[in-house]
Amino acid sequence: MGKIIAIANQKGGVGKTTSCVNLAASLGVLEKKVLLIDADPQANATSGMGIQMDTIEIGTYQVLELTCDAKDAIIPSTSPNVDIIPAHIDLVAIEIELVDKEDREYMLKKALKDVKNDYDYILIDCAPSLGLTTLNALVAADSVMIPIQCEYFALEGLGKLLNTIKSVQKIHNPQLDIEGLLLTMFDSRLRLSNQVVDEVRKHFSSMVFDTIISRNTRLGEAPSYGETIIAYDATSKGAVNYLNLAQEILKKNS
Repeated sequence: MGKIIAIANQKGGVGKTTSCVNLAASLGVLEKKVLLIDADPQANATSGMGIQMDTIEIGTYQVLELTCDAKDAIIPSTSPNVDIIPAHIDLVAIEIELVDKEDREYMLKKALKDVKNDYDYILIDCAPSLGLTTLNALVAADSVMIPIQCEYFALEGLGKLLNTIKSVQKIHNPQLDIEGLLLTMFDSRLRLSNQVVDEVRKHFSSMVFDTIISRNTRLGEAPSYGETIIAYDATSKGAVNYLNLAQEILKKNS
């Protein structure tokens, strides 16, 4: 039975897509079967996995509309053991189109029923907003991972996201769990980075992953080549961080 993890934070630029793509690749090289779902209209996870946007005919948009089966939207990636349901800019329209639909929050959950057992992990890269697409991801997910950058406004908006998760738990998905808070873009030379780590650990203790994702040039370069950090530079600090994170998740879910 696959575990569905939504990677969400309505704040942009926190390393959400980077974490989704590289965690998927890391779980894949650790021999887990992974499905990555790009639920962000910017489609950065899709291009980050080396998929050409103009070749996409069906993807998350059609899956959310329930006009195609999730199975038909899945394409293999070049990353070992990782498949992807790609996104396209047309995903922007889905929010408006779902508004009048009955059970609009449950579209993704329904769509994933048939594929859930084919994978060990299904990772959903959410858009940086708390709209209907993100809500669909939270309703479909077993747990949510929240990336937080080690910067001044790190905790801004976190309360809002935690409230959204609480209301999803109350109304739509009582089983939704918090997989953990992931500290990203850490720079050990900066006092501020260290202060943010201390503060997040003080407030959320056991909810915070032990693994911290450091700032790493190679991590920033990899997507421009359409590669994961594992394929681009497996010995880099970024690759080591994400492999550690994958191992931490496997241990937590064993």
